[in-house]
Amino acid sequence: MPPRLKEIAEVLDLSVTTVSRALAGYPDVAEKTRQRVVSKAQEMGYVPNVAAQHLQRQKAYAIGFIIPTFGPRFSDPFFSELMAGIGNEAGRQGYDLLISTVPPGPKEIEAYRLQTYSHRVDGMIVVRTRHNDPRIAFLVKNGFPFVAFGSCDEDLDFPFVDVDGEDGTRQAVEHLVKLGHRRIAYLSGPKELTFSTHRLRGFLNTMREKGMPVRDEWVLEGKLTESSGHDLVGKLLDSDPRPTAVIAANDLMAFGAMAAVQEQGLQIGGDVSVAGFDDIPLAAYSHPALTTVHQPIYQIATMVTNMLIRLLNGEPLEERVRWIKPRLVVRKSTGRPVS
Repeated sequence: MPPRLKEIAEVLDLSVTTVSRALAGYPDVAEKTRQRVVSKAQEMGYVPNVAAQHLQRQKAYAIGFIIPTFGPRFSDPFFSELMAGIGNEAGRQGYDLLISTVPPGPKEIEAYRLQTYSHRVDGMIVVRTRHNDPRIAFLVKNGFPFVAFGSCDEDLDFPFVDVDGEDGTRQAVEHLVKLGHRRIAYLSGPKELTFSTHRLRGFLNTMREKGMPVRDEWVLEGKLTESSGHDLVGKLLDSDPRPTAVIAANDLMAFGAMAAVQEQGLQIGGDVSVAGFDDIPLAAYSHPALTTVHQPIYQIATMVTNMLIRLLNGEPLEERVRWIKPRLVVRKSTGRPVS
């Protein structure tokens, strides 16, 4: 059993209060005494009672992260990369990460209420922001600390980091047009997501600027899953003429699109080019490797977490709003059209 504060105090002939405050780093304890206490505590194998410390300081030292899931399985590598960045940065700064998975809707808001009203966490990280986002409205109204990965249409003042999705799809369109493509289809994400609107806008505006035809039946809304991309592109390939290129709003839909192309005996990067968005780690190792718009997911997760912890520590943010410029990574899934 690890020693208690009372035992350390007896060995050092100090009061329990002095030992406790020395281990907690309070400035009213002389540095020489503090070092003596810390050294003896380490020697005796003392393990601090974290729960008691949190109760004393009225902080949970935890960050809440509620993942909006649309199905029974959680398999999106985007969120895996995001959680790694959040968890590592939170741990580095002495915070735990409390993760929940809840489908969007009434249960999701209830989960936010539980996290905030129960004081289980000190702050929240919000992802995949939406138009008129009820989560953001709730947190702003209640004055609860949070930082979002994503912007919002509402006139609300809150800190966030976002990627310029419009510029990202612009780069993808320009790349395909330069290769000679004119028949380009687009797979959008759900229309309620803010980033879906930004990326779709980049596609439509750039196609028009380049004088490319936009066929309404080739602009489809998907669910950001492989199966969604597969089913949508399977239908597109039956059209006459069929598109020579497809841009997907995320990499998972792009993977599904490539599977549909290959199932029809067509060559990716020749008969049909495919591009994605996110550049999740699997994109470089798909067959063929996926051309995609890179956003630094892990680094953004670290940035968002750091911003939140600064807020929790009462430190000012140099920038409350940060926009990240994405870049196109060209790989083997795109090439010159053969027809």
